[in-house]
Amino acid sequence: MALKIGDTAPDFDLPTDGAGRIRLSDLRGRPVVVYFYPKDDTSGCTREAQDFTALAGAFEARGAMVIGISPDGPKSHEKFRAKYGLAVTLASDEDKSVLVAWGVWVEKSMYGRKYMGVERTTVLVDAEGKVAAIWSNVKVAGHAEAVLKTLG
Repeated sequence: MALKIGDTAPDFDLPTDGAGRIRLSDLRGRPVVVYFYPKDDTSGCTREAQDFTALAGAFEARGAMVIGISPDGPKSHEKFRAKYGLAVTLASDEDKSVLVAWGVWVEKSMYGRKYMGVERTTVLVDAEGKVAAIWSNVKVAGHAEAVLKTLG
């Protein structure tokens, strides 16, 4: 199911690095940037996390929280955060139920081989829990800045 602007963002309650949990509905009243990425500690995913981290203060100044979600487990997220000094919340969707609900677990193709994977996507959820903006098939360079600009 592909989300559209104006849809209510599907709620989630996921484990995070550091033995925490995060529930989207608990964040009502502030904008939330949810970015979906394929795998911890790979080049594109690392760059994306570093770019969001570099702008973490600017997102916070606008009242926004940034959450990265991948199918990696919480222990992988902990190592990823520590290795790169990341300042964004990393949530784990090992059973892929959130990835499916948000429409980002898709069939991909590489070298003619088809497989299921995460389509790099970012969704801006407004303070009321509605989808305010969607970036699909994200190209990492300049992406975090573009999301920040959308917040104003």
